[in-house]
Parts: sequence; C-alpha cells; structure tokens
Amino acid sequence: MASILVPVAYVVLVFGSLFVFSHFYRKRLASQPFEPYFPPHVERNTYVTLLQKSDPPTPEPILKAALVRRAVADVLRVLKVREDKPALQNLLQKGSIGDDLWNSLLAAEKELEGEVSEVIAEAESYLPRWGELIFGTANEVIANDRIRASFEQINQNKAKLETKYGVKAKLTIGVGPPPPGAVTRLDRLPLHVLPPHPH
Repeated sequence: MASILVPVAYVVLVFGSLFVFSHFYRKRLASQPFEPYFPPHVERNTYVTLLQKSDPPTPEPILKAALVRRAVADVLRVLKVREDKPALQNLLQKGSIGDDLWNSLLAAEKELEGEVSEVIAEAESYLPRWGELIFGTANEVIANDRIRASFEQINQNKAKLETKYGVKAKLTIGVGPPPPGAVTRLDRLPLHVLPPHPH
C-alpha cells in the first residue's frame, strides 16, 4: 500500500508545484505593463492640439481635415489588426509567441473601438450624419494615397530601368496622330453620314 502512495504523492507534488508556479508566473506577467501594439497616435494628438488652440482658434476646415486624417490613421490601424489577429492567434495556439503580444493586440483592438466611436462623435459635432460617412471618406483618401504612390513609383522605376539598360525611355501618353484618311472633325463627315437636322 505504501508503495502505491509514494508515486501518487510524487505525481501530485510535481503537477501541483507546476500549477502553482504557472499561476503566479502568469499573474506576474499580467501585472507587468506590456508594450503597446501601435506607436503613439500622432494624428489624434495633432487633432487634439489643433482643437485646444485658442489664440487664434483653428479654422474649422483645418479641424475637419485633421479629423479626416485621424480617421485615415484609424482605418489603417483597424486593417492591420484584422490582418494580424488570425495569424497571431494561430501562433499563440502553437506556442510561438507569448501572451504579452496577444494581450497587446487585444488592448489595441479595444482602444481602437473607443477611438472609432470618438471620431464618429467628433464628426457629428461638425455636420449631422457626417459620422456615418467619415470612414468612407477615409477609405477614399487611402485609395488615393496608394494610387499617388504608385504613380510616383513609375518615374523612379523608369529612371532605374534607363540606367540599367542604358536606353532613354520614350513615355508617351495618348493615342498619337490619327491615321491617314481618318476623320478628325464632325463637319468633315460626308453629308449622308450626318444625322438629320431637327426642324
């Protein structure tokens, strides 16, 4: 009987000590402040600074533009959280990352929910129902910024390719001159082709 109690007591002691250690270790980790998932929110700080400026007060169009830029930053952060969350959850389940990074992501997600509702409330204070539209406007600004960046990249790529191949590129935009015999003006069309003139 004593021979069975010793191994059982040993197993209980080992697993009990592991449980106690993990409990206190997780409690200590949870009490430590974790690194924020995103850098400081510059656009929010800029908007708040402009809003608090009183001598002279900031003109309303500038405040609206700063609010749109704040909404753009929020949309980019929401997209990043949506993109990162499934991957981090998968890595957390595999044990590749620690709880601190996951907790940082969850805290950033909760902070973003408050930030979005705050931006909507601020937009409603300027124009009624603008809170419903401000994030659509922010998405349009993001799309415009991406298109502008791709257009700016064209000239850089063109210069790199010119130096790489030693050939001057001929970039022409347009259709060029019309082929010979093509009609370029409406009054040069034969009379039987023109639509009848209404009387």
